[in-house]
Amino acid sequence: MENLNLIKLSLFIAAATILITGCGDDNPGGVPGSSLDFIISDNAALNPSDVAPLTALIQIETEEPVRVRLRVLGKNGSASDVIHEFEQVDTTLEIPVLGLYANFENEVELTFFDDTGSDLGTKSYTIQTTALLADLPEIEIDVANENRMAEGFTFANYFGHREGGNPTPQRAFIFDRFGDIRWYLNYAGDSDLNNLFYDNGMERLANGNLFFGDRSSQKIYEIDMFGEILNSWEMPGYGFHHDVIEKPDGDFIATVNKFGESTVEDYIIEIDRNNGAIINEWDLNLSLDNTRRAWETNLADLNVDWFHANAVSYDPADNTIIVSGRTQGTVKLTENNEVVWILAPHKEWDTAGNGEDLNQFLLQPLDSDSQPITDESVKSGDVNHPDFEWSWYQHATNILPDGNLMLFDNGENRNFSGTGTYSRAVEYEIDEENMTIRQVWQYGKERGPETYSRIVSDVDFFPVENHVFFTPGAVSFNGDYGKVIEIDYDSGDVLFEATIRPPVPAFGLITLHRSERMSLYPE
Repeated sequence: MENLNLIKLSLFIAAATILITGCGDDNPGGVPGSSLDFIISDNAALNPSDVAPLTALIQIETEEPVRVRLRVLGKNGSASDVIHEFEQVDTTLEIPVLGLYANFENEVELTFFDDTGSDLGTKSYTIQTTALLADLPEIEIDVANENRMAEGFTFANYFGHREGGNPTPQRAFIFDRFGDIRWYLNYAGDSDLNNLFYDNGMERLANGNLFFGDRSSQKIYEIDMFGEILNSWEMPGYGFHHDVIEKPDGDFIATVNKFGESTVEDYIIEIDRNNGAIINEWDLNLSLDNTRRAWETNLADLNVDWFHANAVSYDPADNTIIVSGRTQGTVKLTENNEVVWILAPHKEWDTAGNGEDLNQFLLQPLDSDSQPITDESVKSGDVNHPDFEWSWYQHATNILPDGNLMLFDNGENRNFSGTGTYSRAVEYEIDEENMTIRQVWQYGKERGPETYSRIVSDVDFFPVENHVFFTPGAVSFNGDYGKVIEIDYDSGDVLFEATIRPPVPAFGLITLHRSERMSLYPE
């Protein structure tokens, strides 16, 4: 967490609008008889970046080097506390405070330790925050199994809403298992990101910071938990949409539009993180067939937006990418833009832009006994098999530790009829040598229309806990809402479920796109 951007003292003092109450010699909660006389000065600022209203920064100067443990006292007992140990030992410290409640007198405790680990005492600060923005949603906690759910807070990439119908700037937020929002960003007054459209949303980098692409400015940004911009990357000649991921080597892969082309959302690029150079380009018009129209939609003109790339994953096992095209299927490509396989119903595939016959890359579905399904109506997607279903208008491709593929099967126009109004998290086992695909796990079909989201949405797998995060982000069933659902992979038990209801959904139907479970402080 020490990599948080240090806020300059001038900004810090200007933003110091909170009430600070020190413990002094009374030292409640500290070591009996200890003194805090080693503190030379301390100051605090609420929302020092001016874009993260539920954060604060405490600046401390001491006579001797100290280390600090922070505790934000929760409203719902110790289970709602935020506790973080800072590693830095110094006489000058800047302590980022995350996890405050809105419109509340928050109590924050700092416990001090010397360089030997001895407890030097505790000092408390009372921090008064302002009310939440009116466009943030209500959160209902339907299930919260505290003994089994994965640790951390829930990060929601909310689409937001602003008066007049404009859903920008989008506002990510974090809430706890009791449904209280404990962190959010508001770039409405920011000169760079006041029209933020992050599409799929923000995620955490390997270094602990957050990153995202912005469709408005056509840049990729790295920010800290105060929302301060640390780095940005331009993409000359291209425009960002939907997804950007971090490769293991730190470079970025992004879904983009190529300026000057007659079609959109059908290019992928790789960006060198160090120098910003575009070091690879995948033109899907060459590797696939931009005239295929098997999947119709009323959300786009398929003559322009024929593929609609909405997710990309990187497979380090063979240096390939897996791209989800909402109106075509899911395709695996080499670094040279060569097709490895196509996961989609076997209907209307013809010749790629480079002249290759795409039928040779279609995966053969297997039943639960790993036997080929020979029914042509199943292979073409017109009907389902008891053991196998194709994914429809999918999002959020994930490569699992065992090499299997998990994704969010939205289910729009399922079986080319639209009769199956359900969405799924689904896992497939793909044998590239034999070009087969077997469905090995699913969740969501049993929930029916209450978790049916024809657009956006997310799925994630937690390998340590063996849990799945299922996020239908645009549900219209007895109201408009999104859900975040944590499932035990083996039992299918729901361990956590939250319903997120916006005052007014963006574009009339979207609540959120992707969600994560994470700690407030990077680990």
